[in-house]
Amino acid sequence: MIEETLVDWSRAQFALTAIYHFLFVPLTLGLGFIVAIMESIYVKTGDVMWKKITKFWMTLFAINFAIGVATGIIMEFEFGTNWANYSWFVGDIFGAPLAIEGILAFFLESTFFAVMFFGWDKVTKGFHLLSTWLVAIGSNLSALWILVANGWMQYPVGMEFNPDTVRNEMANFWEVILSPVAIAKFLHTIGSGYVIASLFVIGVSSWFLLKKKDVVFAQKSIIIGATFGLITSLFLILSGDESAHQVALKQPVKLAAMEGLYEGKTEAGIVGIGILNPTKTLDNNEESYLFELEAPYALSLLGYHDIHAFVPGLQDLAYGNKEHNIMGADEKIVKGKIALEAFSAYKEAKKVGETEAAELAKTTLQANMAYFGYGYLEKPQDIIPPIGLTFYSFHIMVLLGSWFTFLFAVVLYLATKKDITNYPLILKASLWSIPLGYIAAEAGWIVAEVGRQPWAIQDLMPVGVAVTHISSTNVMISFILFAVLFTALLIAEIKIMTKQISLGFNGGH
Repeated sequence: MIEETLVDWSRAQFALTAIYHFLFVPLTLGLGFIVAIMESIYVKTGDVMWKKITKFWMTLFAINFAIGVATGIIMEFEFGTNWANYSWFVGDIFGAPLAIEGILAFFLESTFFAVMFFGWDKVTKGFHLLSTWLVAIGSNLSALWILVANGWMQYPVGMEFNPDTVRNEMANFWEVILSPVAIAKFLHTIGSGYVIASLFVIGVSSWFLLKKKDVVFAQKSIIIGATFGLITSLFLILSGDESAHQVALKQPVKLAAMEGLYEGKTEAGIVGIGILNPTKTLDNNEESYLFELEAPYALSLLGYHDIHAFVPGLQDLAYGNKEHNIMGADEKIVKGKIALEAFSAYKEAKKVGETEAAELAKTTLQANMAYFGYGYLEKPQDIIPPIGLTFYSFHIMVLLGSWFTFLFAVVLYLATKKDITNYPLILKASLWSIPLGYIAAEAGWIVAEVGRQPWAIQDLMPVGVAVTHISSTNVMISFILFAVLFTALLIAEIKIMTKQISLGFNGGH
């Protein structure tokens, strides 16, 4: 019971940190580029209006950037404090991209941030513009290395397990960096950041237009925001398609949970809107849904780019499906326990100097290493993540993403072809879509992280094994302290942001 409590509190603390951190990150990723585009227009045209517009949005960017740094630093420290077994097991691989992020990307953005924010009229226009672009690029490079690390957790490649040190050691740096899962995750995540920043710009601009305040500034800003948003929302759809394809290939249990799919299907459809049956389990014959509207063939197409493809369900993945050559978790658990036994035999043989026995055990370990983590599981049902949370998060993300694309198109049309101030309903919808952007992004992370449970590292290490053996009371206390701290930071940012926005276009300039 104590161990379960420790794991639950450790997971809760990391989830808290990650959720708060990603309230700050996406705006930084997208607003940096929007500000750079605005300053580029200023440098090209020489229009002082565009300089003032750039400085307004740059101030909001700086506020978000400064407050967002704290949560990211704390989250990285938690790997050592709360997840020491994980850090030891994969530190040689997982630490490398995080180190590169700190040394290269964060250094780049923080260095030129000073020039961007304080260098107006102190450096040339060209150098200042270059600094602004480098801050935007640096922010996205930070995301790249962090998401490479996360992508490796989802799909561990490019390493070899060393039984002498009990560590996974990097064997191929480029295989880790260029993992298709990591690349898809990076593109989809930065795409969501661009969309959130675009929603922020059109939402704040809509507020000005509703108040009939700084109208020209708001009209120019809303065109930039809607254009950037429409382009990046289409990019988000394409990257989402590739991300789902990689999930289907590398994490089929997650895909099945995303759709509440218990029994595998050929030519499987996607449930656009549905309500799961809460009493449905792997081992009963009840219907999966209380209600659903399905798009035929779409899941096979999304997952495997083939409308006739077989999509395995949770039952196939737990118990196996010989017809479709799918190994069940029950068989993988057997292989995993063989791997753990071989690892113990290897250590014992090495300890007493029995070289031949050690080599035999090592060979057995290597043959079953792909299932190493399954050895810690007890039953096939243990591979199933929380289905309801994964399913509803995925569908909220998709529905909101579709709404954003539609909204950007409408706003751009009205802002360029009509007088958008005559459409207060659209302006209000833009304003209230700002929080919806964050909800969609957090829902996406819930799908990515909750959907891969019980794994800290896919197939290699369950979360319960990854945790540091410390007092659950200590973790609980730090959870409460972090919750108070992060909430205070969020409230502070919202107050500072709203104060700065209320000052208006000419406030402080």
